[in-house]
Amino acid sequence: MRVFTKKRLLIVAVLAVVAGTAAFVLHKQDSKPKEEAPRFKTAAVEKGNLSQTVTASGTLNPVALINVGSQVSGTVIELKADFNDRVKQGQILLKLDPTIFNAQIKQAEASLASAEASRRLAQATLERNQKLVAQNYISGIAMDQSRRELEVAEANIKVARAQLDNAQANLNNSVIRSPIDGVIIKRTIDMGQTVAASFQTPNLFQIARDLTKMQIDTSVSEADVGALRDGLPARFVVDAYPDREFEAKLRQFRLAANVQQNVVTYNVVLDVDNKDELLKPGMTAQVRLVVGARQNVLRIPTAALRYKPSEEEQAREAKNLAAQASASASASAGAALPPPEPEDDIAFRSKKEQTRSFKVYKLNDKKQPQAVDIKIGLSNFRYTEVLSGELKAGDQVVTRALDKAGAN
Repeated sequence: MRVFTKKRLLIVAVLAVVAGTAAFVLHKQDSKPKEEAPRFKTAAVEKGNLSQTVTASGTLNPVALINVGSQVSGTVIELKADFNDRVKQGQILLKLDPTIFNAQIKQAEASLASAEASRRLAQATLERNQKLVAQNYISGIAMDQSRRELEVAEANIKVARAQLDNAQANLNNSVIRSPIDGVIIKRTIDMGQTVAASFQTPNLFQIARDLTKMQIDTSVSEADVGALRDGLPARFVVDAYPDREFEAKLRQFRLAANVQQNVVTYNVVLDVDNKDELLKPGMTAQVRLVVGARQNVLRIPTAALRYKPSEEEQAREAKNLAAQASASASASAGAALPPPEPEDDIAFRSKKEQTRSFKVYKLNDKKQPQAVDIKIGLSNFRYTEVLSGELKAGDQVVTRALDKAGAN
């Protein structure tokens, strides 16, 4: 009975020790301060390379594109060129039916022969009348009439010759020739089709001079044209070769503005070397113009420029600033304080100042956002260059606020 009692007492003692230990551990855990969940998403200020680009969409075109038309009307009887044919200057592309033009030539030749016969008759009449006037058989008025008839006959000869030249030119124009060396990229005429050139010149062919040299005609927003200059390097991609980038160079910025629905753009032309002839006319190019590049500069995420604290955080920051100002006023023993800086720093910038000021927020020792004024340089959608301000590599800048649970 005594042995059983001792065992019982021993078990009770062990349970008491275990309970006391557990209570002590729980008390220690409750007494530890809980870590506050992060309230901001931050990124480190760092040094690295930075480039600024301007993006645009454009169309690939030949540098020289000639529209070949016809000055005369007629029916196509011979077609000697087709799509993608390489042609030489002066090569025959098509012929129109020459029947009407040959008839016009014959008519003009007949008119010329008639005019020459009339001139011979007028010449003979004048010579005969000159003799009769000398013998006083006719009056001087008849002599003047004969001289006038000769002049009219000579004028009619000139008119007939001009009509013959015009008919011959129409016959020559019925044969359409290539004006340049190049490649036919478009044909709008077929065998047997009638060409009507009564009111305007029809376009029969389009010939590209040289497809190894092409250009991109693109439109750039007015917000980006300030950084453009001749000779800027560019890269572009086309849907036909999505895994390959091609190089280009800015050749011309055109001053004429294009306005559509109050959106202003400017035409920009880029030169493209197409020696492999992989690029085709009409392809859509997505262009990136490199307008600036920096090496090993202090940079921050561009998202940090867009962060604005909440009203509660702004009130807390204003309270801290007021407390600091009060402490500074007490320490200066009544010394005059400088006037506060205006909030609208852009409106009060110096005329000589070429960079804009921005306000970003970095975390202080108490993990609270603290406003910092900086001046920026190059910027893209990921990073922005810091030219001046109280930021150094390693500082944590706020890019956005998190919810109460610390979720993204």
